[in-house]
Amino acid sequence: MESLNRVFKILASYLGLATGATVSVLLLTVANALTPQLFRRGIDEGIAPQNLQVVLVTGALMVAVAIARGLFNFGQSYWAEAASQSVAYELRGQVFRKIETLSFSYHDRVQTSQLLTRITSDIEQIRTFIGTSLVQVISSLLTLVTIATILLIMNWRLALVTLAVIPLAGALLFRFFSQNQPLFGQVQERLGDLNEVLRENLLGVRVVKAFVREPVEMQRYTQMNNQLIAVYVKTLSAIRNTFPFIFLLSNLITLAVVGYGGALVIEGTFTIGELVAFNAYLLFILQPVLLIGFAAPVIAQAAASAERVYEIIDAPIEIKNRANAATFDSCGGRITFENVWFRYPGATTPALKGVSFETKPNELIAILGMTGSGKSTVVNLIQRFYDVTEGAVRIDGRDVRDFELESLRSRIGIVFQETTLFSGSIRSNIAYAKPEASLADIIEVAKTAHIHEFVETLPAGYDTIVGERGGGLSGGQKQRIAIARTLLTPYHILILDDSTSAVDAETAAQIQTNIDKLMRDRTCCAFVIAQRISTIQSADRILLINDGELVAQGTHEQLMRTSPLYSAILESQMEQPIAALAN
Repeated sequence: MESLNRVFKILASYLGLATGATVSVLLLTVANALTPQLFRRGIDEGIAPQNLQVVLVTGALMVAVAIARGLFNFGQSYWAEAASQSVAYELRGQVFRKIETLSFSYHDRVQTSQLLTRITSDIEQIRTFIGTSLVQVISSLLTLVTIATILLIMNWRLALVTLAVIPLAGALLFRFFSQNQPLFGQVQERLGDLNEVLRENLLGVRVVKAFVREPVEMQRYTQMNNQLIAVYVKTLSAIRNTFPFIFLLSNLITLAVVGYGGALVIEGTFTIGELVAFNAYLLFILQPVLLIGFAAPVIAQAAASAERVYEIIDAPIEIKNRANAATFDSCGGRITFENVWFRYPGATTPALKGVSFETKPNELIAILGMTGSGKSTVVNLIQRFYDVTEGAVRIDGRDVRDFELESLRSRIGIVFQETTLFSGSIRSNIAYAKPEASLADIIEVAKTAHIHEFVETLPAGYDTIVGERGGGLSGGQKQRIAIARTLLTPYHILILDDSTSAVDAETAAQIQTNIDKLMRDRTCCAFVIAQRISTIQSADRILLINDGELVAQGTHEQLMRTSPLYSAILESQMEQPIAALAN
């Protein structure tokens, strides 16, 4: 329950809403306690002696109490719902803020669907608990104490018979909690797995259809759905094994009260009105027990959900600012890798093995290597998407870990290998990192990225909505928008990670020529990762990475003379068009 206690601390910050709900519950409890006494008075002082005035006055009072109960019930529901929505709002904000600050390594380990489930379904479970079940539990406890006191005053012997249901039902509920809480965590985990299959199919719907895998994916979704249902059935079985006994207890207690109370009426020590009131109170005392029973699964579910939510909130931030971190506001162009070793979290083998090099001011560095050789890992360490395992990465002699993250990353422009566009217009996507940019500035970088001519052909121009993940654009068009987006930023260091892989060779060469000029004019250093040697021949230096090691470096001409691996890569790329023509 520790996680739920933390939720209650958030609730305490909305004291006004919580107080409104609590006061409404108190007033509702008082109104409920008055109702049976009005029944008793109406029967014993009105109906039995045939006093019509008492009957009418009592009836009017009962109407007034009923109206008051309705108002207090509305107040409790309104304030409780307002409080629950406020807590959910706060939790969603906390989780989203934490997700935004968590390192790449965390997102590498955790499924996106699990994060979505926790920020939606799990928080909704907590909200439902606060808005409904918590109020029910508080109201039920107040009602139990109030009604138990009244019953003991009316007839303590009969009251003891009635109150015997409370410890027995409490023991059953405690057993339910202790044995079945893990089940409710499993429900949310299975729901997350189901959402993961759904997410993959929504993102990869074209691949699914292209390979005619609809039946297989339907079967996979059905399998996950069956697992979710199986866990749900287990929770229902747990409820089934507990609540029938509570209902049986309530019925037995009712039978005992009617029998014993009827005997007291026959003896003349108890009036009919008192017996009617006692039976009414019996309903009031059984109802809270049942409500607490029904709230038990919701509480268990909320506790499991709160634990899952706080797993995100409490996750350690691996990449963060050091104390007295410096602002990265200038760059001389000397980037140094000192015997850098790096292993991804959870991996068994290092991605980089003792990589060492140093750039010169205004130098254009190309990084070449086979797929999976560690090219992207090199540039990811410059921006501190990850921190080195051993060694150091320095800018102008200063360790990148000594810079403020925000200032470091804001001055390093990067175009990722995998293009990501956001919902909105082409203009908003290009100006993503600089929303205040003028249209003239946007057009300038769009021309450099060779996307301006295409945008001009669209009816809405730069105000054209790109659609979800840029679904209405080709891969090359998305890449060029991403290039323009990066060129608009105030970068000192520019990194292009295979950013023209989806663009035809001629356009890629034109883009590269434009970017080469910008690199030499605006940057202190630039890195280009590419698969095609033809796009990096003009680089000042080429770093050849193989299996995480820097095996050679130099200009295109130098590597052709000294590196067998470079020559082999070049030869393979030159042979591919010839082989294609031969076929």
